[in-house]
Amino acid sequence: QVQLVESGGGLVQAGGSLRLSCAASGRTFGGSAMGWFRQSPGREKEFVAYNSGIGGTTIYADSVKGRFTISRDNAKNTVYLQMNSLKPVDTAVYYCAAALGVASTKSSQYTYWGQGTQVTVSS
Repeated sequence: QVQLVESGGGLVQAGGSLRLSCAASGRTFGGSAMGWFRQSPGREKEFVAYNSGIGGTTIYADSVKGRFTISRDNAKNTVYLQMNSLKPVDTAVYYCAAALGVASTKSSQYTYWGQGTQVTVSS
């Protein structure tokens, strides 16, 4: 059974940092695209970043570019999201996801999802 488990969320003041982790089990995702999405109340799930796996291409949403960094440790089957200079608008539940096909900014292209971790940024 494939599982993605996020951790590292919490409450932080504006300007602060958090590092999210997503540990995968049940299969190896070393060559797979891994992404982070987020969803705040009343809004659609929003793309944040992905790492393509093979080739290591990383893509970010414009809203987080320069502040967030996605990385992965294939030996640990884990992907990370380092979030710096956090803003109140970054408040959301953050989800990691794994795709069986090519990397994408569309949530529909991802097959496996974690349960989410809450990030709250206070002003």
